[in-house]
This record gives sequence, C-alpha cells and structure tokens, in this order.
Amino acid sequence: MSRVLVTGGAGFIGSHLVDALFERGEEVRILDNLDPLAHPSGEPPAHLPAEVELVVGDLRSADDVGAALDGVDRIFHLGGIVGNGESMLNVRKAIDSNPGGTATLLEGVIARRDAIRRVVVASSMVVYGEGSYRCAEHGIVAPGLRPASQLRERRWEPVCPKDPCARGLEPVPVREDATLRPVSVYGISKRDTEELALVLGEAYGFEACALRYLNAYGPRQALANPYTGVAAIFSARLLGGRAPRVFEDGGQIRDLVHVSDIVAATLAAMDAPRAPGRAFNVCTGERIEIAELASKLCGLLAPDLEPEITGEFRAGDIRHCFADPALARELLGFESKVRIEDGLPELVEWVARQTDVAEQGDEALEGLRRAGLVG
Repeated sequence: MSRVLVTGGAGFIGSHLVDALFERGEEVRILDNLDPLAHPSGEPPAHLPAEVELVVGDLRSADDVGAALDGVDRIFHLGGIVGNGESMLNVRKAIDSNPGGTATLLEGVIARRDAIRRVVVASSMVVYGEGSYRCAEHGIVAPGLRPASQLRERRWEPVCPKDPCARGLEPVPVREDATLRPVSVYGISKRDTEELALVLGEAYGFEACALRYLNAYGPRQALANPYTGVAAIFSARLLGGRAPRVFEDGGQIRDLVHVSDIVAATLAAMDAPRAPGRAFNVCTGERIEIAELASKLCGLLAPDLEPEITGEFRAGDIRHCFADPALARELLGFESKVRIEDGLPELVEWVARQTDVAEQGDEALEGLRRAGLVG
C-alpha cells in the first residue's frame, strides 16, 4: 500500500490533515520535530491517532528526511516555524527551518522522484506582504512596506507608491499573480519555500504545487505560542482573564479560514489535475477587521472584557490582506464552507476546555520591544 508523508503532521493544521487522511484509509507517516513553541511538553499530542507512524526528526537533517521518505509516494509539506515576530527575532532559525528544511526535503524527493507522485507545499498569505490596493488614478498597485516614519505618526493606511501620487488606497482582494513582496523574515522564508518546490518540480519532473493559506483558525491551535494565528493569540489572553491586545487602530483587514476548509483545500491539491506548477490562495473571500474579531471573541469567552487598542505597531506587520478565491475554486474545486459566525463558537468551545495554557504574550512583546521592533 502507498504511504503519505505529512511533515509537521503533529501540529495544528497537520494533525487535522492526518485525521482526514486516516478517515480515507490512507497509511500515514509524520515527520515532526515537536518544537516546544507548538508542543510545550515535548511530547506528541494526545489527539494523534494511535496508528500513525511518527518520525521525530528535523527537516534540516538529510538522515531524518531520508528515513521519513522511505516508501512514500505523496508528500504534504507543512513543517517549519510560524510567526512574523518569531522570525524577526530569530532570523537564522527561520531561514534554516523553512527554506533550508525544504531544500533538504526536496533533495530527498529528487533522489526518489520516480516513486513520488506529488508534493503539496503549505505556503502563506505572508508571501504577498501587503495585499492588493487600488489607486483612483493608477489602478491596482503594490505599496510594499509601510515606512517606519509613517507608522510613528500613526498613519496606518498605505499610500500609492507612484511618485508623486501618495493618494490613499482602497484595499481589494489579492490574486495569485500579484507581485510577491514579503515584509517580514517569515514572509521571505515562505516565499522561498514555495518557489523552491515549484522551480525544482519543473526542473526535475516531479509534481509540486503551493497553497497560500490565509489566517487559519480552529481547535488545536498552539495557545501557548505567542506568534501563532491572531484568533489563537486573542483566545489565549482571554483564557487567562486578560483583554486581547490589538495593535495599530484595529482596522487591519484579514480573511479567517477554518482549519477544516484548509484541510479540504490541501487534500484537493493532491489530486487536482491542473494544480502542479501553481500556487493557490486558500481563503473564504470574506473579510473581518482585527478589532471586530477581538470583540467577537470577547463576547464569546469573556463578555466583561473589551479589546485593548494599543496604538502601537510591530515591524513586519501588514495593514490589509484578504484574497480572491477564484483560482482555487476553478482548478482545485475548493470553496470554503465554514463561516466565521459558526467557526468562532467552535474555537471558543475548544479553548474553554484548555486548562494548562501558559500564555506568553507579554514576554514575547517585551522581547520585540527590547529588539526595537515595536513602536
């Protein structure tokens, strides 16, 4: 019987993907280093199926990767570190772990390319940097990194980069053909990860595609990881009886995607005939402001609390990013099914059952402040 490898399969999205693969009757192997940021105990999570084959190893180790690839014919590559803040503090770790680990994995794939049918790589919306915007005069533009001087004046919205325009911009859904202009080390690492897979797949003749996940949320997010998804960060603070901390003015726009939809798109990418060689947005096509998200979570978890709008900014953060779902709908047959009105209560129900979370948001923020990355 063929075997599927899921790198990062003990993590948030990976474990849900493993569950879905088991439900399909697949034989699954996981390669995961059980990073303490995601697994504070250093032990495999209790929700992993007993039948799963877990290889505890490092993507940067050719020996570990070789052992994990033995007998595999399909790979879901979700392994690596996450978080803009973590990457800005630990630059070498982010680059070694994400594109470096991916390069090691792909060298193993190249050596076994006659046996491996397809590699599906988890990328992220962070590859875009700022999302797409429309200028009334210049049409669709890519404003890039907001200057620190602008942010220190608490002028949060990007302006038209066409000199000397500097008009205000309207955020619009970002398409896959947008220029990739990451504004954090994490974004750079994910861009390089997906491009390594697509370029080497074409060069060596194995099938590869990349999925640009928007803001994933749902049960099993690492609540103790202060660099994980925004819904989990807010939830962890509320679980500890503290108000969620919202940077800038809270008007940042995001697209939150339930983990079950992320898994559905990821599975679809493995078999879709026209997926190889492409990158796809995995999104809902809906949008929500960060302050509104924080308020919704307060109402569900701690109605006596309100979000704390800090007026501060962090290096590596973007203003707006939400995506166009059309290409994934057309070529993967994927369309999101879980609306945020249904997904957030499920997340909150799971969060409320967690009793051993050591929320580290204050410590993480202080580390960013010491590094001069918060203004």
